[in-house]
Amino acid sequence: MKFFPWQKNKSLFDEEDNRLIVKAIRQAEKRTSGEVRVFVENRCRFMDAIDRAAEIFFSLKMEKTEERNAVLVYVALKDHQLAVFADEGIYQKTGQEYWNKVVAEMIQSFNKDDYAKGIAECVIQIGEALTTHFPFDSDTDKNELPDHIVFGN
Repeated sequence: MKFFPWQKNKSLFDEEDNRLIVKAIRQAEKRTSGEVRVFVENRCRFMDAIDRAAEIFFSLKMEKTEERNAVLVYVALKDHQLAVFADEGIYQKTGQEYWNKVVAEMIQSFNKDDYAKGIAECVIQIGEALTTHFPFDSDTDKNELPDHIVFGN
């Protein structure tokens, strides 16, 4: 029985790719109070990728972070769609142009069929922006969201 309909038994990446992405998430979050999650599925049917990313962002309750500084990296592998959805705290500090650049750089890696590396590099880049605007504070910071990749259908 599945408790969460978006969780899938079979991973869309091999173990090495999973480790690379989770390592990037942990590295990105090491110097910031911000949070990064990665959601990967095969298909993004009947909606725009950014709308799907927003739907997932809120279903994972990512807007509940204390400083509203969570970011979701969304990828639909077979449909070749992706989006980055940032909560209002970090979005207001970086602006749309920054997020367009992050997506464009991820697309460059994807065009070389290097999906895990593209996601990992995107996560590290997001971590830099989060570190700039939401630096780590050892007295108050806690990991508010899980670091594992969430797999959809």
